[in-house]
Amino acid sequence: MAAHGGDYDFAAYLRAGISDGQRQIIAADAMTAFGTPSLAPGPVNLGRDAIDGRLDLARDQWRLRAGYQRRAHVGTGAGVASALDPQGRNFGERVSSDLTYQDANFAPDWDVTAQASFLHLTEQSDLTLYPPGFPGFPDGVIGNPYQWERHWRFNLSAAYTGLQSHKLRLGAGTQNDDLYRIKETKNFSNPAPGVLVPLGSVVDVTDSAPFLRPHSRRVSYVYAQDEWAFTQDWYLTAGVRHDRYSDFGGTTNPRLALVWETAYNLTSKLLYGRAFRPPSFSELYNINNPVALGNPSLKPETNESVELAFTWQAASTVQANLNLFRYQMKDILRFVSNPDGSATAQNSGRQHGRGMEVELVWEASPSLRLSGNYAQQRSIDEATSQDAGNAPHHHVYARADWRFMPHWILDTQFNYIAGRKREPSDTRPAIADYHTVDLTLRNRQQGSDWEFVFKVLNLFDADAREPSPAPGLIPNDLPLAPREWRFELHYKL
Repeated sequence: MAAHGGDYDFAAYLRAGISDGQRQIIAADAMTAFGTPSLAPGPVNLGRDAIDGRLDLARDQWRLRAGYQRRAHVGTGAGVASALDPQGRNFGERVSSDLTYQDANFAPDWDVTAQASFLHLTEQSDLTLYPPGFPGFPDGVIGNPYQWERHWRFNLSAAYTGLQSHKLRLGAGTQNDDLYRIKETKNFSNPAPGVLVPLGSVVDVTDSAPFLRPHSRRVSYVYAQDEWAFTQDWYLTAGVRHDRYSDFGGTTNPRLALVWETAYNLTSKLLYGRAFRPPSFSELYNINNPVALGNPSLKPETNESVELAFTWQAASTVQANLNLFRYQMKDILRFVSNPDGSATAQNSGRQHGRGMEVELVWEASPSLRLSGNYAQQRSIDEATSQDAGNAPHHHVYARADWRFMPHWILDTQFNYIAGRKREPSDTRPAIADYHTVDLTLRNRQQGSDWEFVFKVLNLFDADAREPSPAPGLIPNDLPLAPREWRFELHYKL
């Protein structure tokens, strides 16, 4: 819903839904492999209730936004410990707000923006890690971790256009990430990795042996960027950003973009960037956890990439894009398996890869639009010189949007995934390729606020699967949804 009244602009959005999720069968899980009581074969647990709301209010240079997101009764998929958990549930809530001030004429040649924001997170999980009958646990291995976080952010940026052929952008900011409360109940203790000792009943271990303790960190950053039109049809953008984290130190990351307007209908770009991912609180500080242990000595994961991109407007109705890329990842953050069956967060190894993507959009007629892309990539784990695994070597996507009658549109989508190898430590055969076809029928009468939508997903009921984690505790991988029929009715205020 959007509205304008007086000096104010107002927009709001609300969405709610309930789903039991798809119920595909897991034939075998970790308990099957270990020879202990298992709930497999059994269905994946993918139900959830969802609420999303947004509010946006603007006046002059000021803009206030607020958001609410709630996920309840969220299933555990194939189980957080690769053991089916049909009763497990997760709850998540996000409450956010930000206030922005932007003045494009703050001073001659200066455009200034300031923003303050707040985010509150609640995450609660009620889990059965291993099912009833697990040795020593007639009711199963039960763990109920809860955590609450709040995040404050403030940033200030300014763009200066007073220099000929240059546009400078400067910025600085700070944020405070506060994991301020933890609660946990469970029926086991974990005196050593891989060792589970029954407690006899579910007890509160918040003060004695929680999965995590409260932590906070402060982040400060500065950045600068220059957009330089250094000659006709050539543009160079150069930038650098430095972030400093109170818990692991600083990181500096540059970016470059060289753009050449090669012809009236062709643009060429050469891009370089370095990015990082900081370790999360759980990766740093998880304790007393039989599945995933933290490591306070972690460093950020980094990724350097180079990309060559071309955009060609072949005709008024045809556009083609080509992207070629290479990347190098270092200090990759992952949970590495220990001999006792647990896993510890590590900066584990390096990975490099290369690939390409071709995209084509054709407005074949006023009533028919055809589009699609083909992506090819290969990634190498440098420790083994083998394929890094899981990601497809080939991905084909095609779509047709056909307005076959006034107010009626039929969308057809084709998705093909091929060439997925296993991780080097995973000895299972390569996962099978798959393709799916989806159909969507839409109707919206002119001047009406109602839209009718009918969908058939996975029309031909393909047996599509995504890889389960190495070493294959769920040997037959994770099944995607079978053929699915949906009817939707949308109303816009």
